[in-house]
Amino acid sequence: MDTSLTQVVILLLLGTLYLPVISFAIQRRDDGHGTATWLVAIYAFLALVMNVVETIRLNRESSQNSELLFHKVQIYAAFSLAAVFMLALQAFLKREDWWLWAAFWVIWMFGLALILTNTFNLPDVLWKNGNLVLRRGRLDTSWIILGWLVFSVSLILTIADANRQARQQLFRNRLNYWWPTIFLMFINDILLFSGTPVIGQPIRLVAAIMMAYVIGTHHVPDLKLILRRALVYIIIAIVIVSLYVGGFLLLQGIFGKGKNFSPLIAGAFIALLLALIFAPVLALISRTVNQWMKGDEYDASRTIHQYSESISNILEMDRLASIAVGIILEAMQIERGFLFLVDGEREASGRKTYKLRSARSPEERQIIAVELDEDGVIASYFLQEQRPLLQYDLDLLPSMRHAPPREREWFNLLRAEVYIPIFAKKQWIGLLALGSKLNGNRYTKEDLNTLSSHASQTAVALENARLVDNLMQLNNDLRIARHALEKNNQDLERIDQAKSDFISIASHELRTPLTVIKGYTEMLLEEKSLDPNFKQMMDGIHAGTLRLHEIMDSMFDIAELDARSLKPHIQHIQIEKLIENVCVELAPSLMERRQSIKVDFPSLPDVNADPNLLRKLFHHLIRNAIKFTPNNGVITISAHYIPAIINMPSGGVKIIVSDTGVGVDPNFREIIFSKFYQPGEINNHSTGKTRFKGGGAGLGLALAKGIVEAHGGQIYVESSGYDEINFPGSHFHVVLPLSRSETSLTRGDNSDVPLKIEVPEKRVDVR
Repeated sequence: MDTSLTQVVILLLLGTLYLPVISFAIQRRDDGHGTATWLVAIYAFLALVMNVVETIRLNRESSQNSELLFHKVQIYAAFSLAAVFMLALQAFLKREDWWLWAAFWVIWMFGLALILTNTFNLPDVLWKNGNLVLRRGRLDTSWIILGWLVFSVSLILTIADANRQARQQLFRNRLNYWWPTIFLMFINDILLFSGTPVIGQPIRLVAAIMMAYVIGTHHVPDLKLILRRALVYIIIAIVIVSLYVGGFLLLQGIFGKGKNFSPLIAGAFIALLLALIFAPVLALISRTVNQWMKGDEYDASRTIHQYSESISNILEMDRLASIAVGIILEAMQIERGFLFLVDGEREASGRKTYKLRSARSPEERQIIAVELDEDGVIASYFLQEQRPLLQYDLDLLPSMRHAPPREREWFNLLRAEVYIPIFAKKQWIGLLALGSKLNGNRYTKEDLNTLSSHASQTAVALENARLVDNLMQLNNDLRIARHALEKNNQDLERIDQAKSDFISIASHELRTPLTVIKGYTEMLLEEKSLDPNFKQMMDGIHAGTLRLHEIMDSMFDIAELDARSLKPHIQHIQIEKLIENVCVELAPSLMERRQSIKVDFPSLPDVNADPNLLRKLFHHLIRNAIKFTPNNGVITISAHYIPAIINMPSGGVKIIVSDTGVGVDPNFREIIFSKFYQPGEINNHSTGKTRFKGGGAGLGLALAKGIVEAHGGQIYVESSGYDEINFPGSHFHVVLPLSRSETSLTRGDNSDVPLKIEVPEKRVDVR
């Protein structure tokens, strides 16, 4: 095979090797650097074209002029490839001013076109200084080399600036791969410019491969680690060879003149000694190189053991965060770290969020909490992968592009490099956020495994601390709630006292003027010569005055109850006779509402009570039943004797006032006996005393309760609920105790005879 054929084969082989570079770049076009990978493909394609052109040139006869022309074309191509290299670097760094370099390339090529066409009619000799001559024929080459030099220097400055601004060590490590790539491009182009013949520019192929690799590979090997290991191997090789040669020469100098000296035995002896000292020498060299190149030096197992012992018995959350993070920072030489608590919260819509809040003492600067959506890419990564997340991945991985801006901004503000989730019982409960290492190294797989072990150790302690923290928070909330309840009770007492004072003042101050109005009104009504129209108005005034007088009496009784000055005037009372009289008094109201009332009493003992107070008691209860029972309803009053029990050693009498009305809400069974209680909206109530669901002062049931309790009895209501359609009704129970002398006082059966009250078009039966 002649030389020309060999060159063609080499060119074809080198050209073929560009195809995998192009394919690799196209396949990685969506891996976070789409524009940069396309530019790498263009770089490789242009280099491939130059190989094809060179192959064609070798297969044809060429003159000196054609050789010179081809050399210029190669120089022009080198300039264009340097421009593509710069654009690829700008796209990789996501710089927004990349178009300036594209414009510079276009302008420079336009200048080349002007030079080649001699647009300015330049002379053949442009400049001469002794033996130095600048001819117009070389101006184009000089112009292109100058442009290439601008790109080359800018590449160096750009990489240096990006390396200085890079926050993540992983990205800085990736940037370091550009240095050998640029160096290879420099070597290739300098050889080209100097006229040194290099078939196919193989160094350019290596540069293209490295550029495609660094752009298309997200996680590249640690360059510092590779250099450290290579340096250790080189040094240990030099030391071993030096010791072997030195030892052999020493033995040969001492024992070489003897007849029994054997070089084979001497070499074996030295090799044995080197084998014995190899391990300590290797450890010494590795430690020295690590210290010189600032490598990581920590014992992972010892660190994990110390960490487990230090946090196992800590229950205070802020102390746990301080000690746990402090041990990790000190052991692994990390500049900053945080411990976050993760609280899962399920909203009413079913959407679940995870709230990250810092576990810090109140004295420390608090970090604003953030909520991560369960379906978001960041929370999903932690929940599904359950392994560390690097800030480098968060910034550059395509899968992380869709993270909400507020979440990305929150993580960026932490200035951390790695996030280690903490899980307990398959629940995400915490997160460790750690910054960069003090020595500038990246986090290796061994580091991440160690940190994951730390997170597992933290899970149990964190879960216990969270339980204690939640308990303390609950106690604090209860303490605050108790103080608030005490304050509310005091406010309610003041309000209740103010109501009592108002009732007392109003009942005393209004009684006298109302009595005067009532008296003069009755005097005018007795005047026979009064005009009928005026008489009708006076009837209305008199009715209103009586209504006001009745309210004032109730307010006065309430005031006495509040002041605990209500003292019943005890007499022997026939309870059924008293209730019958009240029913007769309320007969007009029953007739107006077309309601019937039934009184069904057995033979009962007389009770010792205040007749006026009991009359008011049953007057309010029956009128309340009339008011909340619809037309054509039925009111039933029943009673029975209660034998002796603990609270009533002499027994008692229970009177039940039942109706077929709207009933009582079970939640309001106690509230309805409060002063001024009004069911429903106050503004919608009528002032009628017995109108259906009409309004009043809200004192009747409160007064009824006070009267019953003043007699040592009990009052309560039973109802299945409030219903204005089905009318379940209600049953008011009044229990009055008997004294020992009253248990033997019973009357005959005449109480079973019904009392009939005739009213127009309606009969009210009192049985």
